[in-house]
Amino acid sequence: MQILAAIDVGSNAMRILVGRIVYDGKIEVIENLRLPVRLGQDAFTTGIVSEETAQQAVDAFTRFRKIMDDHKVEKVRAVATSAMRELTNSDLLIDRIARSTGIEIELISGEEEARLIHLAVAQSVNLKNKHALLIDIGGGSVEVTLSQNGNILSTESYNMGTVRLLKKLSGEKNSAMPFHKLVREYAEAARHRIDRELGSKKIDICVGTGGNIEEMGNLRQKLFKRDSERAITLEELDKLVETLSRMKVEERMRKFKLKPDRADVILPASIVLQMIAHEAKIKEVVIPNVGLKDGVLWDMAYDLQKTARVSPREQVWASALSLGEKYKFDADHAKLVAYHAGKLFDLSHALHNLNDEYRLLLEIGALLHDIGHFINTVDHNKHGYYILKASPLIGLSEVQQNIVANVMLYHRKSTPSLEDGGFRALTPKDRLVVIKLSALMRLADALDVSHTGSVKDIQLVEQRNSWKLKLKGNGDLMLEKWTLEKRQRLFQDVFGVKLEITK
Repeated sequence: MQILAAIDVGSNAMRILVGRIVYDGKIEVIENLRLPVRLGQDAFTTGIVSEETAQQAVDAFTRFRKIMDDHKVEKVRAVATSAMRELTNSDLLIDRIARSTGIEIELISGEEEARLIHLAVAQSVNLKNKHALLIDIGGGSVEVTLSQNGNILSTESYNMGTVRLLKKLSGEKNSAMPFHKLVREYAEAARHRIDRELGSKKIDICVGTGGNIEEMGNLRQKLFKRDSERAITLEELDKLVETLSRMKVEERMRKFKLKPDRADVILPASIVLQMIAHEAKIKEVVIPNVGLKDGVLWDMAYDLQKTARVSPREQVWASALSLGEKYKFDADHAKLVAYHAGKLFDLSHALHNLNDEYRLLLEIGALLHDIGHFINTVDHNKHGYYILKASPLIGLSEVQQNIVANVMLYHRKSTPSLEDGGFRALTPKDRLVVIKLSALMRLADALDVSHTGSVKDIQLVEQRNSWKLKLKGNGDLMLEKWTLEKRQRLFQDVFGVKLEITK
């Protein structure tokens, strides 16, 4: 039985979870520890970790190291989120911890954080055939994730983490407004973004994660004499916010037996959850008592066991479709162009010699190539590029996302050029990939230039001195043939062959 450890370096605390993989593929937890090291108090004020906080962090990891040695941990993954990302001297702290304990800390993005939390939730809550809203309230940020049938559709990060709010708003000395009202005003500023993300979607289940939401479940059980701490209704949440707002931190500690580092942040966390819950029009928040560290542990376990999860292709495709819908794309045209792009990729493998990873990137670029029309039809390829650069797709790495964005940029007219900063920033290998995929993308888009689906299928075959692209479909396909002849030059230049278009 393999023993694994997951470490979560958060803004309000550091946590370690140690577990062993048992016979049925499940994880048996054998150690779960939280240490109140508040990196956020430095990250969200001066931006520089103080010596006192740095030493607390080293001490925490020294303790984690002992726990790992005691349990003979075979594999560890330590991840850090918003506070560590925002510290200007985080590299020094990470190096200091590594030298002292041998544990390497990995800075992860908000998207990776959301993916791991979603993975943890999926082990405890049935998300099948459900439209789910996941709310994770951390010390530095709040992650709001939408998923459908176990696939993440989108995730948004908001700078409304509890420690951030505490440090930002408790210092408003010139304001006569009570702290809880300041928090509410700050949270309201994010309302329109959340409203836009949710749209008219009906939420089947809402799940809350993070230490503060777990504490809300405990308070709900105490205050309202409920049997379980694993949920809180919107009505109960409203009453809880009202109760906490009337109390000072010391009163919360005394009456509810809260630790100091929980008593001060529980109010802003409750207000933020209340705002999102009202916006989503949900009646109850389910609290599974899992979080980032659980997701990290499950992710490692899956990798070791090679257990099937949601396939990367399925996850990326779901996220891309959600983004396309958000920007009002022509779904039928987009899916058909993606189909043609995939088939062109398969039929021209002897020319490009790329693997299936790049087939998926081409298809996603094809699916989203027209989203820039949402901003303006003129230069829509440039607008689409900027939209994608600002809208990470769940399941793609930053490098993969940049390749897709560049393929979208060059799907018409302009040729890939080092004069473009985004293209120049790619590695030589990735620039070559973009050039090859762009050549295929232009042909795929031309195959449905009329947005009527007239071309039903294609054949691409090698002849003696050239390649022939044969179209099958309705009518004479004159518009499609004319457009293909206009756009075939990049294909011919990149692959060094002639291309003949026929019906």
